Amino acid sequence: MAVGQEFLNIGWSLKGGLPYLPWAAEAVKARSEHFGKDDPQTHCLPSGIVKMHTDPLLRKIVQVAGLVAILNERNTGHRQIFTDGRSLPVDPQPTWNGYSVGRWEGDTLAVETTGFRDDLWLDRNGSPMTDAARLTERFRRVSYGRLEVELTVDDPKAYRAPWTVTLNQFLMPDTELLDYFCLENEKDIPNLVGK
Repeated sequence: MAVGQEFLNIGWSLKGGLPYLPWAAEAVKARSEHFGKDDPQTHCLPSGIVKMHTDPLLRKIVQVAGLVAILNERNTGHRQIFTDGRSLPVDPQPTWNGYSVGRWEGDTLAVETTGFRDDLWLDRNGSPMTDAARLTERFRRVSYGRLEVELTVDDPKAYRAPWTVTLNQFLMPDTELLDYFCLENEKDIPNLVGK
């Protein structure tokens, strides 16, 4: 499976690129110059929601009453989207995936997420996301084999304005998730020296 442009640069399709605040632009420049050696994913840590959407490893979406769960091959991770009518928590414990609530709007699952850690990378270039971020996703199955995910990141600590990208994901029938553990036999990290 190929790695898409969004994995490397989530804002590659946006005219003018992502609207970074100055500190965020400097962080991306430094992270890119060091070839992403400090990317949490490189160190076998969770990658967060946005990178999970662009990662070439497989995902499985499971829907039951009141919950949509997304299972990920990478480090056998998971994400919960509560669809039982609850509200976002006022002061959630910060996590890699935040806290997600969703509702159906016709054939679209609209999801709001807050409660992120303050040190997430949205792409391999190191585009940051902070604890002030609010992520809005709109999942829509546009055909039998294609899922469209519209992502809007509103993070006033890292970006001058909210921004939106649309990702396309494709069905892989007759395929099951495999066990993938990043730390199992990991030997690359000591060789990542950057610039």
